[in-house]
Amino acid sequence: MEKMTRPTKLAEAYDYCLKLAHSHYENFPVASFSLPTHLREPISVIYAFARTADDIADEGDAPLQERLDSLAEYEQQLTLIEQQCYQGSSAIFIALNDVIKHHTLPIILLQDLLSAFRQDLTKNRYSDDKELEDYCRRSANPIGRLFLHLIGVPPSSDLDASDMICTALQRINFYQDIQQDLKVNDRIYLPLENIHEFGLTEASLYSPDSRELAFTLREKYRGTAALLKKGVPLGTRYYGRPGWEIRLITLAGLTTLLKLAQQDDANLYSRPRLSKVTLLGLSCCALVPSIYNISCKWQLHRFAKINDAITITPI
Repeated sequence: MEKMTRPTKLAEAYDYCLKLAHSHYENFPVASFSLPTHLREPISVIYAFARTADDIADEGDAPLQERLDSLAEYEQQLTLIEQQCYQGSSAIFIALNDVIKHHTLPIILLQDLLSAFRQDLTKNRYSDDKELEDYCRRSANPIGRLFLHLIGVPPSSDLDASDMICTALQRINFYQDIQQDLKVNDRIYLPLENIHEFGLTEASLYSPDSRELAFTLREKYRGTAALLKKGVPLGTRYYGRPGWEIRLITLAGLTTLLKLAQQDDANLYSRPRLSKVTLLGLSCCALVPSIYNISCKWQLHRFAKINDAITITPI
């Protein structure tokens, strides 16, 4: 009923965001179209905001200043929404204004996302884990927090668990795309101190053979597994389709991390793929919280067994 009574301009704005999300479905795991409309629509709007802002930072050949100016314009639109005086004509911000108002979303989370996208344009090296943790706090954690705020009023313990999962998933993306990030965008999302501590240089990352960096990467895998382990209980606290989404994403992250760890030291730069059969199996495991919990424990056990079986020695 709500959708039928919306003003035409607002309804068209929501439809635009839904179509944009649908066109990028392969990159849109959280806003699954299995979700009910009352969640699917606002998540599509948040996705449209984040996707287009990320594209400003990463896609095309626009000059740096033009990209920064475009992101500044996004920031300005958020400020107008925060001040409750947005009167613009952008479909994304028309819909986002409505979503923020109806779900009382913390605007700071959207502002954090923009700050991370700006940082992608101005910072392409990270000296230590602390710098990367701060980047993940702004580039990944807001997505999980926004999702929980759409469901209801999450307790701080759930927000903390969500942060663990989102940071872990972001790290996994870093480890899968080391060479792509370097060769395409000249970005390194590994702490330089970890690269240099064994006498290595950035040139080591261009080699197809990852043995020189295997020690560092496997240590990073261990830390990421520990984060996921802390985040696993979140999936047992939510039911229905939102809970299924959380459980599926967590299981997919664990499975991808396990596949990374199963690769031999020379091939850690290879990006593991989850087959449709694997995803179907994970989807079924995610249906029941108790089965999900058992599956997570099994995945973590297999991960630990693999790492225990590998003698990690820096070259």
